[in-house]
Amino acid sequence: MIPEVGQFALIMALLLALTQATLPLIGAARGNRSWMAVAAPAGQAQFIFIAIAFCCLGYSFITNDFTVLNVATNSNSQLPLHYRLAATWGSHEGSLLLWALMLGLWTVAVTLFSRHLPEDMVARVLSVMGIISKVMEIGKMRLMAAAIAPISTPALTTLATTRKKMTG
Repeated sequence: MIPEVGQFALIMALLLALTQATLPLIGAARGNRSWMAVAAPAGQAQFIFIAIAFCCLGYSFITNDFTVLNVATNSNSQLPLHYRLAATWGSHEGSLLLWALMLGLWTVAVTLFSRHLPEDMVARVLSVMGIISKVMEIGKMRLMAAAIAPISTPALTTLATTRKKMTG
């Protein structure tokens, strides 16, 4: 259930990134203040959903949820807790998610500390950050679709066979 919540959070973050990338930029070009005002809440909500997804992935690593392909390929039950926690961002998928989380944190910082700047400039900056997030979200979605989704028995068999070949 937790991996599905993380996947849903990533989908919501992608939709918010699409909104953040388009509406404020069009609003700044047309002088529409209500569309420009969408930038800050969309960026903050996107950060929340990315944080939820990252926490779900971390929880899957901490609890050894080997039904998640990313956990099955990058962790084992003998790892100490701090290594399992670090494995959250140790994989390619997890590091992309961590980068998106940091970009989301910077987006929130821009929304909070740019109140003295012109509204159209802030809308454009947040829109560009949304475009970058959107590209990262699409990449993450492609990677995480396989990594977070529960894996099937043939995938476990292939994984076990690969590990046997690697260990000798």
